[in-house]
Amino acid sequence: MRGRVAVVTGAARGIGAALARQLSDAGMLVALLGREEASLRAVARTLPHGSTCIEADVTDDAALRAAAREVESRLGPASAVVANAGIAVGGPFDRTPAELWQRVIDVNLTGSANTARAFLPQLARTRGYFLQVASTAALGSAPMMSAYCASKAGVESFALALRSEVEPEGIAVGIAYVHWTGTDMISGVDDLPVLRALRRHQPRFARRVRSPEQVAGWLATGITRRSPYVYAPPWLRWCQPLRPVFPPIVAHIARRELRDPGRDGLTSEVNLLGAGGLADWRAHHSPEEPEPR
Repeated sequence: MRGRVAVVTGAARGIGAALARQLSDAGMLVALLGREEASLRAVARTLPHGSTCIEADVTDDAALRAAAREVESRLGPASAVVANAGIAVGGPFDRTPAELWQRVIDVNLTGSANTARAFLPQLARTRGYFLQVASTAALGSAPMMSAYCASKAGVESFALALRSEVEPEGIAVGIAYVHWTGTDMISGVDDLPVLRALRRHQPRFARRVRSPEQVAGWLATGITRRSPYVYAPPWLRWCQPLRPVFPPIVAHIARRELRDPGRDGLTSEVNLLGAGGLADWRAHHSPEEPEPR
């Protein structure tokens, strides 16, 4: 991979920023894409090899196509593209503003498709690798996270379909399943009723929060190997055969939680999770509009 070009969306912070650093450490030229130019430039200054920053909204197909042309002009055609950009909202579906619910779908699912569409021509020329960052939310949907779970199940399905289409062109497609990671999306996890309830009913080993750097290391290894599946942490691979049992287990736990009168906080708040989500909200709304909690 040394000397080749990697593109990472959502590179302003968290897993995206950590992955950009690891790929740069491996000798790649990295293009950082995201909404926050100042944060992107701050990450770029930590990279040892050549990089470029491009502010782009992944939901804007034209902007992403322009970004793809700019990447190729500055660094060369992409050999690896990571669709990592994502936001999340937690809270009951019927209390989540329709615009906010739709925005999660637009960024996470449509944004991934836009990213692939913009860079597939370059990946075809380099016989490159497209990595779709999904989540354990794709393995089993959780209540109070309907938009996020729907979007992550969607990107998994999208990547599987895309894989068969582009394989004849020499493009490999991987799916990364990411579990609890210490990004600002889950900062204060124990203060948010939705996330706290999700973790409480998982086995002790599964509650561990991994650092963005450790998760990025697993993803970087997957990129190097052009892996069809990347599990972060690796034990998640053993969850795949168990997927049929997850929905009834989650449903049982959810019924018990939601019927508990002491769980009012679980069903009353709508929270936009993380600084990235807030930055996206602010980019689309006037300062006078109240932000989701």
